[in-house]
Amino acid sequence: QVQLVESGGGLVQAGGSLRLSCAASGRTFSNYAMGWFRQAPGKEREFVASISWSGGTTFYADSVKGRFTISRDNARNTVYLQMNSLKPEDTAIYHCAAGLGMVPRLVREYEYWGQGTQVTVSS
Repeated sequence: QVQLVESGGGLVQAGGSLRLSCAASGRTFSNYAMGWFRQAPGKEREFVASISWSGGTTFYADSVKGRFTISRDNARNTVYLQMNSLKPEDTAIYHCAAGLGMVPRLVREYEYWGQGTQVTVSS
């Protein structure tokens, strides 16, 4: 089992920044690729970004490329999502997840999920 707890969400104006954190406990964190997904009201869960177990490979959704950065600190068992130039359409609950593979992008490729943290971007 891997337990994941997100933090860092909040209310921010358009153009602002937030940094989300996801703390992991349980099985060896560095064995897993990590991803961030988001879900807005009435919409399906959407891939945002993923990072390989070593941190050497990352992948981003087109909608966030150039604005968001995913990173990880295996010594701290934590993955981060730095979000810059936020837009109202970024408003959602953001979930981190742990899975196998290099940089998985599909919900079904992830085995463990956190409860999520709310991000609200006002215009």
